[in-house]
Amino acid sequence: MNRFANASLALLLTALCAAPAWAKRDPQVWTTGGATLDLGGPWRLNEDVVARFSENRGGLYEIELNTLVGYRVGNGITLWGGYTHDPQYLDGEHTVTEHRIREQVTFDKLTKIGSATLSGRLRLEQRWRPSVDGTAWRFRPYLKVAMPLQRKTNLNLSSEFFVDLNTSSFQKTTGLGRVRNLISVTTPLVKRLTGEAGYMNQHTFVQNGEDTSDNIAYFAVSLSL
Repeated sequence: MNRFANASLALLLTALCAAPAWAKRDPQVWTTGGATLDLGGPWRLNEDVVARFSENRGGLYEIELNTLVGYRVGNGITLWGGYTHDPQYLDGEHTVTEHRIREQVTFDKLTKIGSATLSGRLRLEQRWRPSVDGTAWRFRPYLKVAMPLQRKTNLNLSSEFFVDLNTSSFQKTTGLGRVRNLISVTTPLVKRLTGEAGYMNQHTFVQNGEDTSDNIAYFAVSLSL
């Protein structure tokens, strides 16, 4: 195991083992449906829809509609760019729609750790809201370890960090704002369709206030064409 793998695994396990007992709690359910289409040659198209439900926010509170176009450069590395349409709700009432432009690089196979595979992603986002001044910039590095259980079924450990790069009217501080840690199992459902289920903790750091910690039941299906 090389130094990079050691450092990456240590960082991932540290994030996953964090126990923010002081934070406000919110039970949630997140569902995702996605599809990736091979456009021929190095090009790919990814579409997914994310629906998020919260006890504290009165049910459905966010829908993410994501479109990304990818270009495979080789060695498991793909360059992506696209757009996110993100309406948000509170107690069933629409509050705001956020628009995002995304640029990212995905690394499908950074290294092997025994029988496990380490992958990752570097994502940059520009976010804006109608009738609100300013563009918020955010950086989202992500690491994942996939460990085979049997045949094509994997146990996954992942962690994603949200780093705010500037301030705007709706992004009030800079620095680490949120961490998402997920433990899940992925398995084929039918040909080309994969299912994933697990538990996620989303911890949000609140300046001059009490942090929040969302306990999330996570479900996803993905189609590869």
